[in-house]
Amino acid sequence: MATIEECRAALGTLSDSLRRAEGDVRAAAAMDRSVSCHVTDLGVTFAGRLTGGRIEVHETLEGPPRERAQVRLAMKGDDLLALVDGELHFARAWGSGRVKLEAGLRDLLHLRKLL
Repeated sequence: MATIEECRAALGTLSDSLRRAEGDVRAAAAMDRSVSCHVTDLGVTFAGRLTGGRIEVHETLEGPPRERAQVRLAMKGDDLLALVDGELHFARAWGSGRVKLEAGLRDLLHLRKLL
């Protein structure tokens, strides 16, 4: 089972990848939105912002998100690590319910370029 530290590091790796992206992916990553990632099996939520092509985690909270972020993810820690490592395809994980993504329709249209 993934640890909180491994999940936090995975979000850092994802952030670094977004910053280096080009084209449509770079444009989608340039959104400015509040974001939360709830790691269900660890009972922790990383909350922050997607801004300037990076994910900036501002706080780590016990339990589910306290405030409704504009972009909300929920998954197990092992799935987060597998997604970032390229071992798990986002669309398949989302379609099967392993990963939950909630956002407004306009944001989802932008985010599909990242996924």
